Formats: sequence, C-alpha cells, structure tokens
Amino acid sequence: MIIKKFQGTDAQLYALVAPLVMDVAVIRKNNNYPFKTSDNHLWFVALDEGKVIGFMPVENRLNKMYIDNYYVEEDSEKLLTAFIEKAIEEFAHEYPISAMAHIRHVDVFRACGFVEKKVWKLYVKMEYEVDGKSKK
Repeated sequence: MIIKKFQGTDAQLYALVAPLVMDVAVIRKNNNYPFKTSDNHLWFVALDEGKVIGFMPVENRLNKMYIDNYYVEEDSEKLLTAFIEKAIEEFAHEYPISAMAHIRHVDVFRACGFVEKKVWKLYVKMEYEVDGKSKK
C-alpha cells in the first residue's frame, strides 16, 4: 500500500476517487453526505496494487486543518491510522488539526492523540492535542 498526496482540484485526484465518491455504498458509509473538495483541500489517497482503498481530504479553514468526509475500505483501523498519521506529519508542526470523526472511528482518532470536543449521534468533533494541549 502507498499513500499519495493531491491538491483538491488535481485532475489525477478526480480520476482516482470518482468511482468511490459516486458509489452509493460508499456514500451510505458516509451517512449519505456527499464528498466535496476545493483548492483549500489536500487529499491523501491510499492505493493497493493500483486500486484506491481509501482517502482522507484535509481542508485548510482559516489556518486550521479540518479532516472530514474520509473513506477507508472495510473500516480498516490500520488504514485510518495511516491517514491520521500522515495528516499529523504534514500539518501539526504548523496548524491545529480537528476532525469530524464517524462515531465508529473515535477510538482510532483517540489512539492518534485526538480528544473529543463535541459528540452527536453519528459524529464526534475531535481535536489533535500534543501534551494535553491543542495547537492554537
């Protein structure tokens, strides 16, 4: 497996993720919420033998990085952890990182240093903390 990085409007990104972001089963896994991108997004895309097995878009919102609307095949904790670690490696030195985690993935985010800030029925707002503190 390799994880590649793409700007949010890169044509190659569109070609890679289009079959997934338009797949009804994948959209259902995302609670029927559509996937979106922009120039402010950076996407991590995981490929295994040329097949896309997951992606994690991270949006720069006013100098805060925001993880939302990600997909990991078969809810793989290993793959989700790899994506979270890539986001931390890429951004934590410069920006605070928050995530809108699916309730089923909270433990994975927690294991990577995120803490719960607000809990809803299907999602949990989380923030990455270093030594018990969010980067401001």
